[in-house]
Amino acid sequence: MRPALIIVFLGLLTAVASQQIWDIWQTTWDREKLFTYFQPTPDPLNFVSPGAIGSADIVIDDSSVYQTIYGFGASLDGFLPASVIDPSTSKSPRIRIATGSSWTIFSIVSPSVLHSELLKVGLLLTVTDGADSAGFSYIRVPLGASDFSAKTYSYDDTSGDTNLNNFNIGAAPSYVFSTLSDILSINQWLRVHVVPWSPPGWMKSGTMDGGSLNTAYISTMANYLLKSLQGFQSKGIPIYAISIQNEPENSNPTYPTCSMPVSTEAQIGVALRSLMNSNGFGNTKIIGYEHNWVDAANYPVQLMQQAGSAFDGVSFHCYQGSVSDQAEFTSQYPNKEVFFTECTGMLGSDWWSDLKWYMDNLFIGSLNYGSSAGLMWNLALDGNGNPLLPGTNSCGGGCRGVVQINNDGSWSVNQEFYAMAQASKAILPRDEGGPWGQRIGVSVGGSLSWALVVGAYVTGRVSSTDWYRYSIVVLNWDDSASTTWNPQPVEATIEFRGMQATYTFPVGITTLWWYAP
Repeated sequence: MRPALIIVFLGLLTAVASQQIWDIWQTTWDREKLFTYFQPTPDPLNFVSPGAIGSADIVIDDSSVYQTIYGFGASLDGFLPASVIDPSTSKSPRIRIATGSSWTIFSIVSPSVLHSELLKVGLLLTVTDGADSAGFSYIRVPLGASDFSAKTYSYDDTSGDTNLNNFNIGAAPSYVFSTLSDILSINQWLRVHVVPWSPPGWMKSGTMDGGSLNTAYISTMANYLLKSLQGFQSKGIPIYAISIQNEPENSNPTYPTCSMPVSTEAQIGVALRSLMNSNGFGNTKIIGYEHNWVDAANYPVQLMQQAGSAFDGVSFHCYQGSVSDQAEFTSQYPNKEVFFTECTGMLGSDWWSDLKWYMDNLFIGSLNYGSSAGLMWNLALDGNGNPLLPGTNSCGGGCRGVVQINNDGSWSVNQEFYAMAQASKAILPRDEGGPWGQRIGVSVGGSLSWALVVGAYVTGRVSSTDWYRYSIVVLNWDDSASTTWNPQPVEATIEFRGMQATYTFPVGITTLWWYAP
């Protein structure tokens, strides 16, 4: 070997050998740690020459790079503030809200006002990894009423108004836009994804509740969606993505829904894409389907067959089918994007059982099957799963929000928050304005390979001289819950570029970082 090559080889070996894991976030089954940051003591976890593998062996393959992960979040619904009180002028009682290493003081004026402040500071804050926050960055917003609205409405309820002369974006509660503006003022990378639960009732059979679109209004509906984009733009809210119809295979007569055949959604998508391209929305994505895993091999595939040029990708919900069904779509359309946009927790369910399911199926699992985002349904509800649209039979048993807001002004985050926070921490930009994390290859071997569910990610840098950040999110679900409760930590080795680190994962969720050139 020539001297120059020897020097290069030794330099690379030194770089790998010097890699260390300093940063850990953890949520444990017993809640001893809840999205808790710490550093290994007394020393960092070093990557060293490999030895015997642990009970589980996590093998990172950074030569296999997959989709970009755009973030995690939930939907803004009817439980939103009518105003935000300035704490510097208010004489109301105050509450101290912990936001990582700092404290922020807010007035207790109502649950909805507190909700707004929680959104702005406690959950979203900044999305760079220097902030000790979850960095939620993806928000889904209904266009018009949903099953969690105070009343049924659209942006144009004037029957027969095919020219949409009476379209009014102001039909939405004003706090929808003020809350989004507040969040954007702190998190400029927020991605807003809008979708109607139903077209206006007059485009159907006279009601937004159930039924299907009269196909004579396909062009009108495309214009309605364009006007919705323009309306949000007029409020200073940039739209990242729009969907044609939420859950197009669901027609429920107790809340806004719409059965929409593939051919109808395809025609609206084609018309809308043309309108968007001609009106300054060429970079806004159109996302199709928005429904359950169970039909992944049919509806979204047929949609791409009929109108693939109009749609950037599709999104899935969790209520029927399995996460592996996503492969039925991605195997046929590997260049189309996939998003996971809705699942809900239910009141009274088990905290740790939920966390296991969320990580296995959504915030590790769905990403491993190609998703570029992971969202829950309601961002905030009260302890009874309200407000529900009067008369709806949606959410039998009670849906749970990511955040619970109480009548006395108190609030708490639920298990959905911790699941998404652990996943989000792995993919946030390392630098201001830098790239988001991308999924990379990972496999798990060893005698306890079954005990760990793992996602692996790389995040690029603004400067070409800065080392990339590598992250893994690990669920250890070895709790023997099916027999006798007996949670067991798992000693695992982490293999990366021919070097090896060792860490014992407690039962729970762990997110680790390290850097490499």
